[in-house]
Amino acid sequence: MAFTIPEGLHPDLNPLAWLVGTWRGKGRGEYEGIEPFEFAHEVVFSHDGRPFLNYHSRSWIIDDFGDVIRPGGSETGFWRVKPNNTLEVVLAHNTGISEGWVGRFEPAKIQLVMDQGYSAPTAKVVTDGSRLYGLVDGELFFAYDMAAEGKLMQPHLWSTLPRSYD
Repeated sequence: MAFTIPEGLHPDLNPLAWLVGTWRGKGRGEYEGIEPFEFAHEVVFSHDGRPFLNYHSRSWIIDDFGDVIRPGGSETGFWRVKPNNTLEVVLAHNTGISEGWVGRFEPAKIQLVMDQGYSAPTAKVVTDGSRLYGLVDGELFFAYDMAAEGKLMQPHLWSTLPRSYD
């Protein structure tokens, strides 16, 4: 299927047009002090004609058969393209964390690093992070490394998400 720029997309977002849509798949998670887990993952990038993408990610913890055990993490935010292939991202999580991210993009690859974070008084404290998004064989690949609660930066989440057309 040929790719076309979504109708009404702000011209500043053309380099990220490949992200627009809904992506669904599965991933794995792990972190020092917790048992490894599998999750179902949905990521939606949308736009309303202004110079930013709307972003929403949600997940469900699943068992070995792919059946949902319980809801997982979710985050929502905005992605803003800036000059020189720079990207600014703000995210808010259901766990009481908000983050600012900065990074660079090239065709079908985005690398972000955490710029600043805020944790509500009862939320875990995330002190550092890096994210990678890429288009690999037509699927959205996502990886998130994190430093939290006094631990060093380490792999935390990764998923592969085919584009959903429903």
